[in-house]
Amino acid sequence: MAKVSATVAWIGDAYSGCLELLDQTLLPLEHRVFPLRTVEEVWQAIKQLQVRGAPAIGVAAAYGVVLGCQSAENKSRDSFDTQLTSIVQYLSGSRPTAVNLFWALDRMRRVAQQFPRMTPPDILGRLLVEAQSIEAEDRDMCAAIGRHGLSFLHNCVGVLTHCNTGGLATAGDGTALSVIFAAALENPLLQVYVDETRPLLQGARLTAWELMQRNISALLICDSMAGWVMKEGRVQAVIVGADRIAANGDSANKIGTYSLSVLAQAHSIPFYIAAPTSTFDLTIESGSGIPIEQRASTEITHAFGRQTAPDGCQTYNPAFDVTPAANITAMITEKGVIQPVRSEIIRNVIHA
Repeated sequence: MAKVSATVAWIGDAYSGCLELLDQTLLPLEHRVFPLRTVEEVWQAIKQLQVRGAPAIGVAAAYGVVLGCQSAENKSRDSFDTQLTSIVQYLSGSRPTAVNLFWALDRMRRVAQQFPRMTPPDILGRLLVEAQSIEAEDRDMCAAIGRHGLSFLHNCVGVLTHCNTGGLATAGDGTALSVIFAAALENPLLQVYVDETRPLLQGARLTAWELMQRNISALLICDSMAGWVMKEGRVQAVIVGADRIAANGDSANKIGTYSLSVLAQAHSIPFYIAAPTSTFDLTIESGSGIPIEQRASTEITHAFGRQTAPDGCQTYNPAFDVTPAANITAMITEKGVIQPVRSEIIRNVIHA
């Protein structure tokens, strides 16, 4: 079954069009698409996780640049460029860890640099073309990751995944879930174990929903059950996504991923990361240099509007952790597989 609706979609032309998003904070109980008409609304949607997943954040941010520049259409070119620079800086502050955000914003910024004599109306049109290219490339990327990763799940009866890496996190079929979707087509009996993914339950709310939309067997488990599921022999592979990958292969992903990598290693289960090459940040040598976003304490103490901790209880709420390259069996990208996970192989695949 195809996705119910696009996670991110541009409606209209460059001059009066708007961005439509599927509000992921309402799933699975409510399926609501809403329009965004200002860059401030895009910033809020990214920050509040109405749109999430590194590739989808990049696509949304690219369209956010177009929205932010619409009011500069009739200004001088210098004023247009100044406004563009301000918008890029503003959107870059929405989520600090997902490198696709900065990659997409940099592509949008470079459009203006490439056409210094173009009029503001024309450059605005070029910005929309670039954003649409980022979206189209993301769909192609998802399909390629699914193809490259399929062989790793050939003999799996059960596979475990964490957070959400499907169509809701991308413009296409996803990263890690794209591999699972391809494997399920080949083996309809494949059992997918879905970590609920504390504290915001992206696995329970989003991944289980996506799998069920496609009639793929999904078993939802609490995060703390993953080790026992492995011990029982139910899982032959773990596959997850990533939000930023350092030059040496250390990978930042949703909090709880590091623990899974340690458990997989302890049970001799292969641990795979599926991510586009745009998620690699070769300017960062290792995982110690990846900025980790700290989220509001209320996500733990008042999850989904109900207080579950004492008044005044202090929290520590990092949104991501970092899995060392040594714990990763292979990385699956749209350009091919990185195995073993080493700096030189990463560079060879990325620059292929």
